[in-house]
Amino acid sequence: MRRRWEYWSFLATKPEGADLVSIATELNQSRSGCHRTLLELIGYGYVRQTQRGEYGLTTKLAAMGLSYFSKSGLVDIAQPLLQRLAGVTDELVRLAIIDGTRLTLVAKAQGANSGVLYGPDMGIELRLSCSAAGHAWLMTRTDEEAVEAVSRQGFGDPQHYGPRAPTTVKALLKMLTEHRARGFAMIRNVYAPGMSSMAAAVQRRGEEATAAIVVAGPSIRFTEDLMMKHGQDLLRAASELALIGSASPLLKARNLGTWGNVFE
Repeated sequence: MRRRWEYWSFLATKPEGADLVSIATELNQSRSGCHRTLLELIGYGYVRQTQRGEYGLTTKLAAMGLSYFSKSGLVDIAQPLLQRLAGVTDELVRLAIIDGTRLTLVAKAQGANSGVLYGPDMGIELRLSCSAAGHAWLMTRTDEEAVEAVSRQGFGDPQHYGPRAPTTVKALLKMLTEHRARGFAMIRNVYAPGMSSMAAAVQRRGEEATAAIVVAGPSIRFTEDLMMKHGQDLLRAASELALIGSASPLLKARNLGTWGNVFE
């Protein structure tokens, strides 16, 4: 099963497909063994071979994921809140689900009338050290737990994220202290150059956080003053989602991760 997951994970980054040599090299597999696994995955309907001989994922996994989210009721519950916040801020609003120590983007709303959509960036795992959603979750943990989670995943390199992305424990904890005093996470030029974002954890009193709501926009427009102005709007949306979110299994707080992964 682990080997199949490695193939799925690699091919998910290659929507145009990849040839046998590239797959075998990347996954450190022999070409013959790689070919056998790919044929097995083709037989199960997870992989297809293009006319040029390259291998790529079918829509089976994506369809399963979309069906899962649809039946979970997550989007139906979150849509009015995300859409309302997008209308108030006139910026991009996203919802990230917390799964153990991972945060995954699952839904978004843009502007006043766009609705909640699944976009090409949905499903990505966020970098805890330099994403607003990551900071929103980390500020609900103790400093020791926050450092452990970030150390396990690794700090984001400012060359790949924003120039102000923290690269040391001291810098990260300083930011978390400021977030806690403010009541929500607020960053600029941290996740990406020229980008501002703010986030609040979705958390019922006395329970673990289950998600984070993020508002993001270009720094030239989404200034610190505007983020502070909309801070209460963000916190209100997160609080409302925490109250009604238990109707979806993905937003039920437990001692385990959202999908059953143990927080270690």
